Amino acid sequence: MTFRPPQSLRRFDLAAKGVNVLEYELMAERADALGRHGLKVEKAIAALNAFDRGCGEPAERQRLLDEAADVVWAFLIQREICGLRDSRDAVRRYGIPKEVMARLGIVRKR
Repeated sequence: MTFRPPQSLRRFDLAAKGVNVLEYELMAERADALGRHGLKVEKAIAALNAFDRGCGEPAERQRLLDEAADVVWAFLIQREICGLRDSRDAVRRYGIPKEVMARLGIVRKR
């Protein structure tokens, strides 16, 4: 059985440039995963900002901070997998608070 790439990949001239179909699919999956993680970061930061504008219990804010830190941590790991080593741009672009950045990688007791 032979494998024929989809016609949409023909424009890349896979044989001449040395990019194989598997590498292309892996790159596409990494980019998609990075986008999904970015959306999670946006939602977590928005929830934290919404809480800060209102008033609530400190325990709820701590939970939101922990949740945001976990989501940002996963996002930054995914960025590194994609080859994006410098996180300063992402921190600035998503408006990630320093308080969240200080909690990255902390393992909490459940």
